[in-house]
Amino acid sequence: MSRAEAPAEPAAELPARAAIGSAVAVWVVAALMGLAVGVFAPVGQRAGWVSLSLGGCLVLSFAVQLWIGRPHGFIARVALSLLGAFVVLGIIAGVFGLIAVTSS
Repeated sequence: MSRAEAPAEPAAELPARAAIGSAVAVWVVAALMGLAVGVFAPVGQRAGWVSLSLGGCLVLSFAVQLWIGRPHGFIARVALSLLGAFVVLGIIAGVFGLIAVTSS
């Protein structure tokens, strides 16, 4: 069998460490965005800005996963990134919401 006819080798699997690392990177950005919204946004507009932050995390998650360049597990990695970002932003928004209620 010539080299041109040889079967292609399957792509190497992405180590679990890299998959988790890409999700954690999105979570860190979500935390930074949530803190920025909590500090700089007016109290009445925080919910809208948190929603925009989650949308930014969606775009970032797709960009990070496309940069990794591994098709296997793409949906699972994006879902993991977004679920974590949702939880992080929810916790930060809840804390700032409680602060706003108790300080009034």
